[in-house]
Amino acid sequence: MHRSIRIGRSGFFRKLFAFSGPGYLVAVGYMDPGNWATDIAGGSAFGYTLLSVVLLSNLMAIVLQALSARLGIASGYDLAQACRHFYPRAIAVPLWALCEIAIVACDLAEVIGTAIALNLLFGLPLLFGVILTALDVMAILALQRLGFRYVEALVMALLAVIALCFGLQIAIARPELAGVLAGFVPSWGLVSDPGKLYIAIGILGATVMPHNLYLHSAIVQTRAIGHTAQAKREAIRFATLDSTQALTLALAINASILIVAAATFHASGHTGIADIVDAYAMLVPLLGVSLAATLFAVALLASGLNSTLTATLAGQVVMEGFLSIRLPPWLRRLATRLLAIVPAIAVIALYGEEQTGRLLILSQVILSLQLPFAVIPLVHFTSRRDAMGPFANPRWLTLLASAIAALLVMLNTKLIVDFLT
Repeated sequence: MHRSIRIGRSGFFRKLFAFSGPGYLVAVGYMDPGNWATDIAGGSAFGYTLLSVVLLSNLMAIVLQALSARLGIASGYDLAQACRHFYPRAIAVPLWALCEIAIVACDLAEVIGTAIALNLLFGLPLLFGVILTALDVMAILALQRLGFRYVEALVMALLAVIALCFGLQIAIARPELAGVLAGFVPSWGLVSDPGKLYIAIGILGATVMPHNLYLHSAIVQTRAIGHTAQAKREAIRFATLDSTQALTLALAINASILIVAAATFHASGHTGIADIVDAYAMLVPLLGVSLAATLFAVALLASGLNSTLTATLAGQVVMEGFLSIRLPPWLRRLATRLLAIVPAIAVIALYGEEQTGRLLILSQVILSLQLPFAVIPLVHFTSRRDAMGPFANPRWLTLLASAIAALLVMLNTKLIVDFLT
C-alpha cells in the first residue's frame, strides 16, 4: 500500500481529509481491552485519582507518535527498517524479539477482551470465545484488497461506536464533576503507593503501545507525497495533526472508562472491581439501567475487533522491517494469535475464568516494560541528521522526548524493585 493514496493539491481541509486515517489506526491501540482492565481497576480502587496518569500517558503518546510519523515521512524508513539499517545485527535482533513479545502481550489482551465481549453479548463460553478469536480478523483483512482507505474507514466507524457507547454510559453514571477535574491533577501518592504505581504503569503500558511506534512510521507512507523538502514538511504537519486529533479521542475514551468505573464502583464502595466481567455484572444493579451493560459489551467487542486488525498490521511491519520476511497477513495473524491463545487457555483451564482480569493487567505491565526499547531508538533516529536530513528533531524536541524516555525507564525500574522487594 506504499504511496497508494493520492493527496489533493489545494485546500486545507481536503488535504487534512486525505492525511486522516493513520492516526486513528494507531489510536486503536490506545483504547484496546487492555486499557479497559487497567482503567476499570484504577477507577474502582482509587476513584478519579488516576485520571492524571491517563492524561500524562496520552500527552506522552502524542509526542512519541508525532516523532514516529516524522521518521517515516522524512527518512522513508519505518522504525523497524531504521533499526535494521543503522544498528548492528547484535542490537537489531534483540530489539525485534522484544517487539514481538510486546505484540503477543497486546494480542493477549485482545484475545481475552474479544472473548469476554462474545460471552457477554451471546453467552459463548469464554474458552470457546478465545479459540474463536483465531479467525476473527480474516474477514476484516479481506478489506485490504479493496484499498487501505477501506481499512481506515472501518476502524473509524468502530471508534465512533466505542465513543458513542461511553458517552451514553457517562450520561447514565452522572459522575461528580469536581472529582473528575481534581483527578487530572497529579499527586505524590501515585509514586509512593505501590498499588497505585502498579495500576499506573499498567495504564501507561496500555496507553503508550510499543508496536504502535513501528506501525505509525510505516502507514504514514501510504500517502503519495512529493519528494521535495516542502512536500515532506507539509506531510509531517498534517500527519501530526491527524495523530493528535485521534489520540485526543483516545484520551476521551480512556478517561470515560475510568470515570464510569469511579462513579459507579468506587463511589458505591465496590473498590475491588478489577475484572471486565465483574464490571459488566455490576453496572445494572448499581445504575439500574440495563442499557448501560449492553453498551459496555458492544463497545468492548468493537474495541477488540479494532485492535485485532491493527496488531496484524503492526506485526507485519515489524517482521518485514527487521528481518525482510514477508508473510501473507492471514498467516502472520494466525501465528501471532496462536501465541496469545496458548497462555489465555492455560490460565482459564488452570485457574478459572475469574483470573483473566489479572492476566489482562499483567499483559499491560509487560507492554510498559518493553516501551524503552522502542522509544529510545525512535528518539535516537529522529535526532540524527544522517537519517532525517533537515527534519532532524530540534534540540527542544529531543530534550522533551529524552525526558519521556527517562521517565519510562525510571517508572519501570521502580516497578521491578517494588515487585522484588
